Formats: sequence, C-alpha cells, structure tokens
Amino acid sequence: MAKTNGEGSRSAAGDFRAGSGPGKVRITIRLDREVLDWFRARAEDQGGGSYQTRINNALRDCVRQGGESLEAVLRRVIREELKGGGPGADIEVIPRGRL
Repeated sequence: MAKTNGEGSRSAAGDFRAGSGPGKVRITIRLDREVLDWFRARAEDQGGGSYQTRINNALRDCVRQGGESLEAVLRRVIREELKGGGPGADIEVIPRGRL
C-alpha cells in the first residue's frame, strides 16, 4: 500500500512522487487525443500551468453538478452568457426539445 506525507507520496515501490499533494491519487487513464490536446492548449493559452489540474477541475465540476447532462450544461452556460450581455448575447435560444 502507498504511504503518503504532506509534500507528496510514495508509491507501493517506494519511489517519491513530489507535488502530488494530500488527497491526490496517481492513476493511469486513457483519454482521446483530441481531449488531451484541448486541455493542453487551454493551459498554454492561459499562460501555462498544469493541464492535469484543468482535467481534475473539469471532472470535479461535473461531480459537483451531479452529472448534469450536456444539454443542461449548454443551456445553463448560454443563459448565463445572455444575462451578462457578453459574447453570444445575440444568440437565438432554441426551445427545449428542438435541440
């Protein structure tokens, strides 16, 4: 079993993983290339940082929203944009069921 401390973690083999932080678990996951490229590009566009943190944040948001459907997420984001008068304020909202 892996041992952890406040600064990182040790794998079952005992090698130190710096920067993993408390509550983090090292896993192997297979993602579509386009998904990974998108997160990496966002990290680069926004001045660097960890694309892995961005993936983690996106997954955390999904969990917090209780698995909200893609349609519900899109509708919520569009409503927020329309309220703020920001980019997309001139978008026509399609009634539910026509999407």
